[in-house]
This record gives sequence, C-alpha cells and structure tokens, in this order.
Amino acid sequence: MARPNPILTAAAVLAVPLLASCAPAGAGAAGAAPLSPKQAETLDKQLGGKVAGAPVRCLSSVRTISTIRVSDDILLYRANGNLVYRNDLKGSCPGLARDSDIMVVRQFGASTCEGDFFHLVDRSSGIRGPTCVFGEFVPYRKPAGDDG
Repeated sequence: MARPNPILTAAAVLAVPLLASCAPAGAGAAGAAPLSPKQAETLDKQLGGKVAGAPVRCLSSVRTISTIRVSDDILLYRANGNLVYRNDLKGSCPGLARDSDIMVVRQFGASTCEGDFFHLVDRSSGIRGPTCVFGEFVPYRKPAGDDG
C-alpha cells in the first residue's frame, strides 16, 4: 500500500481555505444556513455591481445611514449609494432576519468593531433574545467611473 505524500497532503489542506474564500458575494459564511431566494435577492440588490475591498475591523457609527438585515448571519451597513459594508456574524443570530426585534448594540466609543456584542430585544414584550457577535466589516464599492 502506498504511503501518502506529506507535502501533497499539506498543500491540499492549505488550498481548502483559499478555495472557500472564492465564494460569490451572495454566499453566506461557512456553516451559515443557506439564503432564501428573497435574502439572496436583497444581498444581490445591495452588493450587485460592487467590488469587495479589504476587511476593516471597526466601522464608525457616523459613517453609516442604515442597517439592512439580510439573514440570521449577515448584516449590511449602507454608508451611501456607492458603499455598503457587509458583516458576516461570528455564528448565527437566531431571529435577526425577522427584522421585528430591536438590535441593542453594546458599543464603546464611536465605532462598532469585530468581536463586539449585540443582542435582540422583542419589541412587544421587552424580553431579551440572543447575544450575537460582529465579524469583520467588508466594504463593497462601485468601481471608479461606474455611474450606474
């Protein structure tokens, strides 16, 4: 029986994360529930035609004008018509996609950062829901010269 080549095995193990990083903008984070057609449409509407930039750890609260709940795993922060930040949460946040609960963000200073916590509060009963954790903020921008 042939013994596996340790160099080839190591190369294959290292290649898996690289291939996973090539997922399209509409895909959720690894281990996240698949997006419904409506959620995928929302994500495509907000990020379509935009190009992902290097992730940033923190996002200034004054730089965003709206928060869009795509799914229990994905939040979008709209800065303007040309710039949207995508946040794939560190783990799922059950009920986030319903968009009926209030998001209470535990923020220190003027920025929300990767690893910061927020929780959901039921709008009618006031009962606190799950605690959720922000991931990195990935900026999506329209390419230069694109007026559409």
